[in-house]
Amino acid sequence: MPAANSPASPIHTLYSDHHGWLRGWLSRRLGNAADAADIAHDVFLRLIVKPAPRGFHSPGEARAYLRVVAQHLCINQWHRREIERAWLQALAERPEEYAPSAERQAMVLEALQEIGAMLLELPSRAAQAFLLAEGCQMTHAEIAAELGVSTRMVRKYIAQAMLGCLTLRARQTAQALMDGRD
Repeated sequence: MPAANSPASPIHTLYSDHHGWLRGWLSRRLGNAADAADIAHDVFLRLIVKPAPRGFHSPGEARAYLRVVAQHLCINQWHRREIERAWLQALAERPEEYAPSAERQAMVLEALQEIGAMLLELPSRAAQAFLLAEGCQMTHAEIAAELGVSTRMVRKYIAQAMLGCLTLRARQTAQALMDGRD
């Protein structure tokens, strides 16, 4: 919090002027006050880490920016929940004696969510080609027919996705080194 006789920081002003509105907007959109509070909180945390690109000239402009950030966070949350639902469904379909430990389940879910986030960063065709190749075990020719592109484009798309996977792995390795673990 700024000192009593210093001007409020831009993020403090943005928060005090718009947090209540954003939380209400999210609550109406999501139908869940707890999720709305979490996402509104995350919006302002994101703005603390990566401030808004510029000052806002009107409350409407500030709210439009906050709404876009919140929508992206909502999409990320829905995506994570969909991955979690799919994982839990896959677990439920397996015989109980083959179920991984709770720790292993958490690790797999985290990895799936990271891969899901990486796929969202890719062009949609690259993500589709990768999922068809790795998830459905389709050949390049089958993927090309499915996507309506050449096999050369399929190879390019899969290479983009593999680069994304390698980048993700490099980030994980770097994070592990920074955390002091192997």
